[in-house]
Amino acid sequence: MSDTLLEIDRLSVDYETARGDLKALRDISFDIRKGEIVGIVGESGCGKSTLISSILRLTAPNTRFRQGEVRFKGQDLLQLPKRKMRDLRGADISIVFQDPMQTHNPVLSIGRQMLDIQHRSNATKTEKWARAAQMLGAVGIPDPEARLDQFPHEFSGGMRQRIAIAMALMSEPDLLIADEPTTALDATLEVQIIERLHQLQQEFDCAILFISHHLGVIAELCDRVVVMYAGTVVESGDVREIFHDPKHPYTRRLIDCDPGHIKERARVLPTIPGEVPDLAKLPGGCIFRGRCYQAMPHCAKVPPLTKLKEGHHAACWLNHEETAQ
Repeated sequence: MSDTLLEIDRLSVDYETARGDLKALRDISFDIRKGEIVGIVGESGCGKSTLISSILRLTAPNTRFRQGEVRFKGQDLLQLPKRKMRDLRGADISIVFQDPMQTHNPVLSIGRQMLDIQHRSNATKTEKWARAAQMLGAVGIPDPEARLDQFPHEFSGGMRQRIAIAMALMSEPDLLIADEPTTALDATLEVQIIERLHQLQQEFDCAILFISHHLGVIAELCDRVVVMYAGTVVESGDVREIFHDPKHPYTRRLIDCDPGHIKERARVLPTIPGEVPDLAKLPGGCIFRGRCYQAMPHCAKVPPLTKLKEGHHAACWLNHEETAQ
C-alpha cells in the first residue's frame, strides 16, 4: 500500500479577471507522504495561498481549475461533492492560519470554540471539555482547565497561535496545513511554536504542509522542500540537499538573501534584482529569466522540471549539459 497521503499532479489554476486569465498556478506537481513535513517556500505572489485554497477547495468564484488533480488518500479532491469535501475539512485535513489575532471569534470563550469544533464527536459535553483542556495542555498553555473560560483577547499572540494549533489537531487529522503560522510572532515565540509543532507532529503522526517565506524555519522543521516562483515549481528535494547544493539560480539567490546566511555586517541587505512577472501576461521561456544572473539564449525555452537525482528536481537549463556548455 502506498504511503503517499497527498499528491498534487500537474495542477494549473487561473483567475478570470478583466485583464485576462491570471495564471496563478502552472503545472504544479509534488507529493506528501504519511508522517512527513514538506515545506513550500517562495516570495509573495508565488502561488502559496492559491495552492492552499485549491487543496481545501476554498477558492474565489473566479477561480478556474484548468488541469490536474489533487489526490488525498487516492481521491481527487477537485471532483468530490461539496458535502464530502466539507466532511474532510477539519477532520482529515486541518489548517493553522497565518495571523493568530484574527483566527478566533472574539465574542466566544476559547472553551466554547473548542467545543464547537468537536461537533462531529458523539462524546458528552464533559468529555469534550476534558478533551479541549487536554489539547491546551499539549500545546503548552498553563492551567488549561481555567483558561478555557477566557476569551481570545486575554491571551498573548503566541498563546493564541498555540490555541489555533490545538484546535487544528483536535480531530487528529492526517494532514495539517500550516500557513505561515509564525509570521506574526517575534523570534523567541517563533522558535517555541516550531518546537511545539514538531513535537505534536511526532505525537499525532500527521503529515504537515508548512508554508513559509522564512528559510531558517523551513530548514529547522521540514523533511523536504518545494521552491515556488511565479506560480510554478522551480526546485524540490530533501531539505539538506536543497540548502547545501541548490541547483536553481532562484533557490541560490533566496538562500543568499536569507539574513541567517550573511557572514559580514553590511549597510544594505542582499536582494534579488527585478520584479515578479505579471501572471496575466507571462513572458516566454524560463519564468525566472528576466531576473537571472546566469540567463543564456537557451532560456528562451521553458525548462522542464528534471530529476537530477533521487528526490531532487530542478527546472533550469544549467542542469542540462548539452545546453549549459
